[in-house]
Formats: sequence, C-alpha cells, structure tokens
Amino acid sequence: MSPELAAEGTRTVDLLVVGGGIAGLTTAIEASEAGLQVALIEQEPTLGGRVARFHHYFPKLCPPACGLEINFRRLRDNERVNVHTLATVNKVEGEAGDYTVSVTVKPRYVKPDAGDYSTWAESCPVEMDDPANYGLSKRKALYYPAENAFPASWAVDERAVKDPAFIEWAKGCPDDGLDLEMAEETLTYKAKSIALATGWVPYDATKLDLLGYGNDPDIVTNVQFERLSAPNGPTGGKLTTPSGKEVKSVAFVQCAGSRDRDHLPFCSGVCCTASLKQASYVREKLPDAAIHMFYIDVRTPGRLEDFYQERQEDAAITLHRGKVAKVERNGALKVTAENTLTGSLETVEVDLVVLATGMQPAAALVKPVAEVELDENGFIVQTDEATGVYGVGTAVRPAAVAETLQDATGAAMKALQMARRS
Repeated sequence: MSPELAAEGTRTVDLLVVGGGIAGLTTAIEASEAGLQVALIEQEPTLGGRVARFHHYFPKLCPPACGLEINFRRLRDNERVNVHTLATVNKVEGEAGDYTVSVTVKPRYVKPDAGDYSTWAESCPVEMDDPANYGLSKRKALYYPAENAFPASWAVDERAVKDPAFIEWAKGCPDDGLDLEMAEETLTYKAKSIALATGWVPYDATKLDLLGYGNDPDIVTNVQFERLSAPNGPTGGKLTTPSGKEVKSVAFVQCAGSRDRDHLPFCSGVCCTASLKQASYVREKLPDAAIHMFYIDVRTPGRLEDFYQERQEDAAITLHRGKVAKVERNGALKVTAENTLTGSLETVEVDLVVLATGMQPAAALVKPVAEVELDENGFIVQTDEATGVYGVGTAVRPAAVAETLQDATGAAMKALQMARRS
C-alpha cells in the first residue's frame, strides 16, 4: 500500500526511518508489521548497510546474507513500507506527531523496467574505486550494487555521468534502459515520528601517522580485511596481501585510534571480538600462518567470553598485551609495541597488518537532522521519547548486531505508541 497522498502531493506515514542498514531495516519491518505505515530512506543504492559487507557474524561465524535475505523477503511482501534508495533527508519541520520531512532522491540513471546488464556491463570502459570494497578494487561505472541487492536494480555511478567515454558507451545500451538525463526528485512526507538509524563509519586510519596506513598497501583496516576474507570480495575470499604476496603471518592491532583522546576517546566495544573473529578466518584459510594480536585489554563481555577463550587457547594465535607504538616497513613489515606486563619493547615481523579502527558515528560527520542532539563524540542523545525522534543502534552508541536489533524493535514500539497518541 502506498502512503496516503494529500492533495498537494505530500505523502503521509506514521514513521519515517532514516538509514537502511540492519538497524533501519529492522525498525521499518517491525513497525510496519505492527500496523504502521513507514517510509524507509537510504542514501546508498541498496539496503543492508555495513552488515551486508561482512564475511561472517560473531560468535556463530555465519554469513549475514541469509539473515538479510529473510528481511528483504519480509519487505517484498510488505505493502506498508515505501523504500527510497539514493535518498537523503534535507529538512525537518514540525513537532512530535506532526513532522514535515523533505527528502531528496538522486537519480539511478537506470529505468525501472531495465533488464540484466551482467554481460554488457563487462564492456564498460570506465572503472572507479569500489566503495563496497573500501577502495581495494575497482567497479564498472554501470554496476549491480550487491549480490542480493534490494531493490534488485542496476545503477550508474554518478561520477561517470559526465564522462565522455561513458556517455558514448551508454548509447549502445541493448534495451535503452539507461537515462543519463534523469534528475533528482524532492519528496515531502508527513510523519508522526522519525527513527534515525544513520549508523557508523570506520575511523579514518590516515590520521594515525605512526601506524603506517596509506604508506604501505599491506597495512589495511579491519573493514578492508573483512572484504578480503569474503567470497564476494575483491580477491574472491583468497587471503593474500594487497601487494599480491603470500600471507604467512598477520598482526591485528587493537584500539587503532580508539581510547585515544586525540582520536576516538571511547571504546567501540566490538573491535576485540571482530579481530578474534578475523583471526578465525586466517586459521581456516591459512592454517599454517602465525597470528598476532596486540591489545590494551581484551573486551568480550557476557556470552562472548567463551569466544575469546577458544582463541586464547589456540597455539597459532599469540596475544600481546601492549598498545602498538609504530608500524613501519624496514625491509619487512614490523610492528612494535611496549609489553605492559614486562615493560619491554616487542617487535614482530609480519606479512599483513590489520588495524582495528573504531566505530565513529556517521552523525558526527553529517548531522542527520537539525532537531537531534549529539553528545561530545557525535552519538545521538536519547531524550524523552515524547519528542518523536529516536536514535537507533550505532547512531546512539557502539553496538554489535544483536544489540542493534534490540534497539530497532524498541524504536518500532516507540513509534507505535506515538502513532496511537497522535
């Protein structure tokens, strides 16, 4: 069911969700299945967010694709959710129970009835860095956003729309399904409440001068390593260094920019478990490789303690208690840290270094709406729910997927209460 349209073209919903990652997707589905009309706004061309780029969840070490596909199926069969991808909120006015939201939708440059371009796209002469692989690979300017993309539609990279070579090539579209003259649209929604599921971004590792990121291709971030491990990643899941060398040893560097007053002063909560999970990837793919993990203290609370214990007992994984002071290439790639138990300096030579950069709230870089309050770190401050604007998941605090899903259900229930009061 489409949202109710007022005479002037304004669409009316009970809840408008900003962000189509796992938090926003779950919020929208849970609220709609409780009977609310929902608009879901996502700035990327497909739903799923950063979770869609994971190789495995922890602690079960299963791929996220199946869970996302279940949610996409729930969404396909749901007439109460109106999805807008390539969309951003540019203005919010009003008050709880009666918000007016202006949404800008960028063009996809591909017509809704366009066909499958899997074969034809291979001949596209223009390639660009692939954001989905965090710059580790290139993609064609005409691309399919993800294996299980929702919506299931091709897209054109907006950076290529003015490229003469791409324009000329696009004229040969086999079914005339490309339209490079498409313009952005502005939609207006009336909503009783707004859920902000704007998520997180990896901290910029180029700011960590002593850790060498950007100076050596074999120093990568944890999110890049996740893609290197994934079968749909840039190497097809084969673990090699970005420079193309065989991996015989890996160092995981914890708190890369986290718990540091000059960068992210807080603990991101999930990085230790994520690195232990990634150590498991190495054990599975390269059973003879040496694995080192440098840490201040390992934080794996509650049910994740067993997950930590299993890796701690693995003879191939060496845990070094000490914050890394320097990563440098001096013939070999060397990681130096002060052992906080002995006070001595330790240097380890490895083939690949993985920096566990923390979760920076996306709201710290781009405030989602003027009405929301941010704390000193850029996380959304949860105020009295009567305001009708709710932060969800990692927009509010660092959180794992399980916690995020709980948050999403809570936000859906708040929206339901607001709809009943309004």
